[in-house]
Amino acid sequence: MRVSVYAVGRLRSGPEKTLIDDYKNRFDKSGRTLGLGPLTIQEVEDKKNIGKLAEAKLLQQAIPKGTNICGLDERGKMLTSIEFANHLAALRDQGVSNLGFVIGGADGLDEGLKKSFNHSFSFGKMVWPHMLVRAMLCEQLYRAASILAGTPYHRE
Repeated sequence: MRVSVYAVGRLRSGPEKTLIDDYKNRFDKSGRTLGLGPLTIQEVEDKKNIGKLAEAKLLQQAIPKGTNICGLDERGKMLTSIEFANHLAALRDQGVSNLGFVIGGADGLDEGLKKSFNHSFSFGKMVWPHMLVRAMLCEQLYRAASILAGTPYHRE
């Protein structure tokens, strides 16, 4: 199952990019034997800065038809890491070939776009910077692969 992150905004070089690249590479290595990955990150940018609707249109253009879409939203369902891993495995086992995670920009996600999500998850009730959410998602994807592989990375 190919996994993609569709995110608003360009991530420049720096600590967040280094962290994301590290977890992406770890996920690609550990997920391969589990039928997960590769992980790709596609960025869109509203260069005219006209808001959430414009960002939603850019995201919709970037996401291939037939992609199972998980939106990251503060109002989404909160899962434990094990529940998240099991969710990924269930989608893979159901034959989902493309899984996409959507991360909005600084102003959040357009309500119309949210209606197209198959699932909506939250990293908690707090609002997180959208660039940091990318790093958190990549870490959780790697953690999920580690849980499914039975490696000691995740400790209970």
